[in-house]
Amino acid sequence: MFERFTKGARAAVTGAVTHAERADAGSVTEEHLLLALLDQEGSRASFAVAALGLKARRASVEAALADARRRGGMTKADAEALADIGIDLAAIVSRIEEAHGEGALLRGRAERRWWSGNRAFTKEARKILEKSLRIALGRGDRFIGEEHLLLALTASPGVVADVLAEHGATYGTVDRALYGDGDAGRDRRAG
Repeated sequence: MFERFTKGARAAVTGAVTHAERADAGSVTEEHLLLALLDQEGSRASFAVAALGLKARRASVEAALADARRRGGMTKADAEALADIGIDLAAIVSRIEEAHGEGALLRGRAERRWWSGNRAFTKEARKILEKSLRIALGRGDRFIGEEHLLLALTASPGVVADVLAEHGATYGTVDRALYGDGDAGRDRRAG
């Protein structure tokens, strides 16, 4: 699959590893892929990110991701569903942090690394890479670009897609920023 990645997509994957290393995370997550895409300049994905205002609101995106990490990776929808049955996730997080210290629910720090010391990609991050291939194939592209990675991040349920949607970057808005409305009737989510 990686032979189909463009130079920009490979740079995004490498950048994700760098973000994981800076955060001292045990694994590369879909959050790291998003941060690497936000770093890029001069690509189709960076144009879409800028057009949707994500670059200008990067601090807000990072704060929302940090808040989700603090909740143990639960989405806002998860928190709302729990609230509907009388469970206050914020109160639970506060009590856990009182007992075990701030950030006790943060994921990824203690995950094991490959024997070489390299950071492995989480199952969710690998699914993003696979989904980017399906999106590229669904569009009829013979390559996987960073734009396909960005679309895959919006099309895969979870914290990153939720944070992107909170900031106006849904699959539809990203697709329109990348390709316009030319063939909007075609479903390009590809599974």
